[in-house]
Amino acid sequence: MYERKLTEQELVRRDKALKLRELGYDPFGSRYDREDYAIDVKEKYESVDHDAFESMTDTVRVAGRIMFIRKMGKASFFSIKDKSGSIQVYISINDVGEDIYTLFKSADIGDIVGVYGKVMKTKTGEVTIKCIEYTPLVKALRPLPEKFHGLTDVEERYRRRYVDLMMNDESRRVAFLRPKIIRSIQNFLDNKGFVEVETPVLSTLLTGASARPFVTHHNSQDLDMYLRIALELPLKRLLVGGMERVYEVGRVFRNEGMDTRHNPEFTMMEVYQAYSDLEGMMDLTEKMFVNIAENVIGKMDYHWNNQDISVKGPWKRISMVDAIKEVTGIDFKKEISVDEALELAKEHKIEVQEHEKSVGHIINLFFEKYVEETLIQPTFLYGHPVEISPLTKKNKDDPRFVDRFELFIAGREMANAYTELNDPIDQLERFREQLKEKDLGNVEANDIDMDFIEALEYGMPPAGGIGYGIDRLVMFFTEQESIRDVILFPTMKPIDK
Repeated sequence: MYERKLTEQELVRRDKALKLRELGYDPFGSRYDREDYAIDVKEKYESVDHDAFESMTDTVRVAGRIMFIRKMGKASFFSIKDKSGSIQVYISINDVGEDIYTLFKSADIGDIVGVYGKVMKTKTGEVTIKCIEYTPLVKALRPLPEKFHGLTDVEERYRRRYVDLMMNDESRRVAFLRPKIIRSIQNFLDNKGFVEVETPVLSTLLTGASARPFVTHHNSQDLDMYLRIALELPLKRLLVGGMERVYEVGRVFRNEGMDTRHNPEFTMMEVYQAYSDLEGMMDLTEKMFVNIAENVIGKMDYHWNNQDISVKGPWKRISMVDAIKEVTGIDFKKEISVDEALELAKEHKIEVQEHEKSVGHIINLFFEKYVEETLIQPTFLYGHPVEISPLTKKNKDDPRFVDRFELFIAGREMANAYTELNDPIDQLERFREQLKEKDLGNVEANDIDMDFIEALEYGMPPAGGIGYGIDRLVMFFTEQESIRDVILFPTMKPIDK
């Protein structure tokens, strides 16, 4: 049974809740018809002169949490915070009467109250509500953290997000900006003729990306299933079906480590456009980022990951092998053997796993070691080796590489795009190569999805596709360094571990 020793202050608050009930007030509230928000009141009256309020009869009705109280005999000031921000309230025994003023004096920081009153300005020019009616709504049984320190333990901020949102204006800003950014993306795509769809979270096959899955069990079918690691294959089936332009914003799950850039469950968006290609996905992505910058954030320049970034186009476009050559001088455009590639890796102290002993994998290892962190301004890096891109169409001029790009900003991958592979024969062979890698120890290799092969055999139109990590995108636009600052409830270890 849950038991906890209450602090002295908690005991006092519980006693106050009982007294509220005795006075006829429900200490845990009922409906209150709020008519105004703090920010709207402040913006409307900010430019009104102090003396002009004497002849005004404007009234407002607000509700929110008490965040500050200064009690002074027969008159007091307090502030309440609603979803829009905070506003100051002046309450006097002469305006509300002795009984209500006595009731107010029993209030604590953290209580939720309703206030009806006239708008005024203090001598210092602060827009303030002169209280006419004071309504206690909810008694807070726990005290809030001390105002100037809040939740100083970072882990506690994420674990007790509700308190973090009360105390931390920056957390509130990010929490409200995230859905605005996502809605902006949806509107952008909808206006270009895309349709938002939903696809299954549970699957019997591991497909669509290279990642460790979470495994669950379907009891009635006695069947092990995976939580999806990507959205790709169901969406491409919809292209086969003729939907042509589709996207999904959805939760995906990868059974991997947690750090400032990774959470085991995260939000991904994948977009597929029939009759497009890699260039089309580059154009779409650049325009989408600029649209968010202009219409949601209102600026083109950002400071992120200790770098100054501009989303103004045109963005740089460079192949993986050219980027490696720029940094190392090694030209992987030339045909080389696996043994030669292994020797180059050894010379550069690059460790190669058994399943990575191919030229393509070694090229990627060189990129990750020498190039990735140097891509600061928005950069489309294209031309990945075929070995690391099992779902991508080969480049018609050099089949060692595929028509794929990744978007990098401040050395971090922000998106991954393909000219989609729609050849069922080639796709089946790529799946088989993935099984060989799985046998060699690659726990992230894909299974063979024969139903997807069958779908391709009906004919999928040429298409471009792209996946975005929505959390990382929000991190960039809100200039946050940790993914936990843009996910309201990040995965946390249990407190007792």
